[in-house]
Amino acid sequence: MNLAEKILAAHTGRKQVSAGEFVNAKVDIVLGNDITAPIAIKEFQKIGVSRVFDPKKIVMVLDHFMPTRDIASAEIGKMMREFCREQEAVLFEIGKAGIEHVLLPEQGIVLPGQVVIGGDSHTCTYGAVGAFATGVGSTDMAAAMATGDLWMKVPSTIKFVYHGNLGRWVGGKDLILHTIGDIGVDGALYSAMEFIGEAIDALPMDGRFTMANMAIEAGGKAGLFRVDNRTQLYIKAKAKGPYNVYEPDPDAEYARVIEYDVTELEPQVAFPHSPANVRPVSQAGDIEINQTIIGSCTNGRHDDLRIAAQILKGKKVHPNVRCIIIPGSQQVYADALKEGFIEIFIEAGAAVSTPTCGPCFGGHTGVLASGERCISTTNRNFVGRMGHPKSEVYLANPAVAAASTVTGRITSPDEVVK
Repeated sequence: MNLAEKILAAHTGRKQVSAGEFVNAKVDIVLGNDITAPIAIKEFQKIGVSRVFDPKKIVMVLDHFMPTRDIASAEIGKMMREFCREQEAVLFEIGKAGIEHVLLPEQGIVLPGQVVIGGDSHTCTYGAVGAFATGVGSTDMAAAMATGDLWMKVPSTIKFVYHGNLGRWVGGKDLILHTIGDIGVDGALYSAMEFIGEAIDALPMDGRFTMANMAIEAGGKAGLFRVDNRTQLYIKAKAKGPYNVYEPDPDAEYARVIEYDVTELEPQVAFPHSPANVRPVSQAGDIEINQTIIGSCTNGRHDDLRIAAQILKGKKVHPNVRCIIIPGSQQVYADALKEGFIEIFIEAGAAVSTPTCGPCFGGHTGVLASGERCISTTNRNFVGRMGHPKSEVYLANPAVAAASTVTGRITSPDEVVK
């Protein structure tokens, strides 16, 4: 069995499962946010059970419309607070939390070997720590809150092997954009994506979270990394409980094996209106921008802000650009403050926000007007994703985003930092 099959077999009480089988898997964590949880709560209340299967395994995070942008979002927050108090479920509130997919690994809630489901497509982020994590609809979330089970088809697995050493300014965002650009937004449809290779071995945890996060942008069911020494060091300092590490068998079966040599890979930019419309930054051309977003569940972690600060230090945001920087959690914000990143951002002329998903999905805190262009470290750039349907979103890593902020056009970091 491969890694996904090993984890799912352990959660079905079976010695073996294989791609295409339907199984009932026991879940370790059920996650909801302020977009998906309200629907799930209403559906849960229709089922006829009075209590969730295990309140410690139900986690709610207020992050999408928070701080509350209007009366409707305030009512959603109130509903979730009341449900969590009644059920004694785990609730992460504004001012004490952050963006869900940054927060849960940071808090040691998601762990290797778990099955984690969430009412958010980017739940696949947790595959970075060797968990089988996937997004589900709100009705599946409701059923899992009641039963602790997930009924699903075991996905096939595609193994992605990354050879070589990554160059300066190249990280997890570039690896996953390059991959999506190669296989397309449906290239891993309902498949687990297993990432290995020497470039992966050298990749920091923050870069692994970025890659696992965007597995869904290739159509993937999950994005999985093996648990190595780097993962163990990360987890042992945070884990709230015991966990199991699974390894794929030497003779594991894969639907496909795709290999890349990434030694010469440049920073990548996804042009509108698809994460698969990818070009190297050197081929971006002369694209002027109006706004920069550095943050999100994809690139709102410590390493991301450190890279942005490295480029923006002693420089100014271009007069025609609005730069919005969003730490992924309160802890990331506090660490960035201690290390002087926030001062660098403010002195450069950037706005620093409390942790929120806000602009990523066009919710608030950076919505685009007609004709405006934004370079963003977020994960999607479909039509109207960040605001007006005639606006444009370009996806890039934090180094490219920060460099472009200085020049006012999509720029290689090497043009700004020698």
